[in-house]
Amino acid sequence: MLPAVCGELHYPRIPREYWQPRLAMARAMGIEAISAYVFWNYHERMPGEFDFEGEHDIAHFLRLAQSEGMDVVLRPGPYVCAEWDFGGLPAWLLKDGEIPIRTADERFMAPARRWLQRLGDVLAPLQRSAGGPIVAVQLENEYGAFGADREYLPALRAALDAAGFGTSPYFTIDQPHHVVRGALDGAHAGITFAPGDPEREFAAVRALRPGAPQFCGEYWAGWFDRWGEPRAVLDDDAQVRDLEWMLRDGTSVNFYMFAGGTNFGFWNGATGSETQPYQPVTTSYDYQAALDEAGRPTPKYHRFREVIARERGSNPPPVPDSPRVIDVPHFTLNESVTLADVLGEPVRSEHPLPMEALGQAFGYISYRTTLRGPKTGVLALEAPNDYAVVSLDGKPIAHIDRRLHQSHTAPVLTSLTVEAAHATLEILVENGGRINYGPGLGRERKGVSSAVTFDAEALHDWEIYVLPLSAPPDTGFTSGCRAAPAFYRGGFVLDATLDATRDAATGRIGSTFLDVRSLRKGSLWVNGHNAGRFWDIGPQHSLYIPGVWLRPGFNEVIALDLFAHDRPPRISS
Repeated sequence: MLPAVCGELHYPRIPREYWQPRLAMARAMGIEAISAYVFWNYHERMPGEFDFEGEHDIAHFLRLAQSEGMDVVLRPGPYVCAEWDFGGLPAWLLKDGEIPIRTADERFMAPARRWLQRLGDVLAPLQRSAGGPIVAVQLENEYGAFGADREYLPALRAALDAAGFGTSPYFTIDQPHHVVRGALDGAHAGITFAPGDPEREFAAVRALRPGAPQFCGEYWAGWFDRWGEPRAVLDDDAQVRDLEWMLRDGTSVNFYMFAGGTNFGFWNGATGSETQPYQPVTTSYDYQAALDEAGRPTPKYHRFREVIARERGSNPPPVPDSPRVIDVPHFTLNESVTLADVLGEPVRSEHPLPMEALGQAFGYISYRTTLRGPKTGVLALEAPNDYAVVSLDGKPIAHIDRRLHQSHTAPVLTSLTVEAAHATLEILVENGGRINYGPGLGRERKGVSSAVTFDAEALHDWEIYVLPLSAPPDTGFTSGCRAAPAFYRGGFVLDATLDATRDAATGRIGSTFLDVRSLRKGSLWVNGHNAGRFWDIGPQHSLYIPGVWLRPGFNEVIALDLFAHDRPPRISS
């Protein structure tokens, strides 16, 4: 069913201008097909409002793959995992509270059918039966690891049939110990696994489907990083050995990832469950892939290319020139404006409300109310999701990190004194990325969802400020530093007449990496583009800035930092 050698690329993690160069690099490694998730929440940001234009034009991405001589293995979800916010599910599903996601329940299936029907309008005409590149379609993703609703996968297959995808073969993939639970009669069954012993990993699917063609739907040729942890490292030698074994065995393989790309904006996911801590994924999704975050071949790329050429008896195209990565001049963020100075109009509510209840999917949310004094007591804040800055009269008094299971345990909150007759309490909460895998998916509402108490009394009369930050502020900046949290602004000048700045593949300015170690925690924009999150706990300390975001002359950089600075932050490449 699947081509022998496939590679995973995610179009939202790569700027549109780089889709064709990345695909050309894949073909030159010997890849015969592209595996592509479709991210529901990337296309239907609000219920019934669909976007398939520009950076969201997945049909163009698939046609480019076909123009490079590659087939497409389509993975339309509706759930995809992918270390992507909420596993690709739209946050508005949670507006009215937890729903039974990934089940045949109509509260989930009705919006899922609507989404798949609209996706079918766009992509069903690109199936092989109509002369297009799509040769196979996945039913959901690793369902065996999530649920046991035996009506769900048949209902999903019916929805895909109704959307026009029934002319392509369907398949499921699961980790080997879940493959039986996640399989469906009439659909091919594949597995996912990490480097080690492919012969052992395929035992389960051989027992389930004796004599059927074998395929590895995700061979994890790398791994993702999470904030506050060491970088993930896998054995390249083991990957080469596994690839040789699979190709000699006649097994199809999909490199996950071939090129990882970047979690721009607020799109990163997270791991976590009732028994495991919340662990958000970094902005970089480099994944130690064969092609790095900037689109450059790694040593692994060339080793894989040699194995594929030898075992397949093929002669791949020459490797294109590597994209150019440039240095930019050092600069400081020497203007600032406090977040408090750019708040809009609040929503007033008797009780705190989570983001989703207010129609907000991403960014930050601020809660304000009044504490009555004089009084000393415990300020109890039940696990805000995901990172909170608690302030009293504009002064931060606590930072609460969900990763560390913190709620009201910080000393400043267990004995809070309000000396005046009243004081303004503010709780600013960052949505750090929704969990993308595991049973906790349906409970991932962000912000404050439960009562906040002071001296055992519930606080009321809240002003709630939604801060989706689809763009940074453009006014109010003045010289010098300000109290946290604040936006800091500066920039650098590029002389684009110099050949040293040009990228051969695009003819545009080359890409760069900005060293953000002078910043603490927040988000960064370059010329209005959200480059993603930074956090001084690492392991990531630089942000990838695509060259297509840069321009000749002055390039504006704005950072929102949740921590104060006693001097302007200094940025370098």
